[in-house]
Amino acid sequence: MIEPGLYNYWIVIFLMMTGFYVVISTGNLVKKIVGLNLFQGSVFLLYITMGDVRGGTAPIITEGAVAYSNPLPHVLILTAIVVGVATTALGLALVVRIKEAYGSVEEDEIQQQDTQDELQQQDTQDEIQQQDTKEEQSR
Repeated sequence: MIEPGLYNYWIVIFLMMTGFYVVISTGNLVKKIVGLNLFQGSVFLLYITMGDVRGGTAPIITEGAVAYSNPLPHVLILTAIVVGVATTALGLALVVRIKEAYGSVEEDEIQQQDTQDELQQQDTQDEIQQQDTKEEQSR
């Protein structure tokens, strides 16, 4: 049986592994960003859980207060949430640009198009070199 004080840690593990699985199993870039957000949310929950003191009060000196909760983890998580939102927005903006450039957000299709483009460039360079050698031979 799970001890009552450990539920948050099991939730953290579940969310972390789910986010990690989504990132490594899917080729869709938007789904990868969602997986990263799940992973990030699990880390937020972990830090908030670790910062909680059972029976603790706000760190204001009052009569009868024995244990105080440290506000630093909560403040750091608020900062991390802001950074996470900005990172997610940047990632989604990059996905939009990739969609405009390649017409897809699937990794396999993007890599396939890149490979085809490289082969076409190589063929074009080979043709240019052949034309140059023919011109030099005709002189």
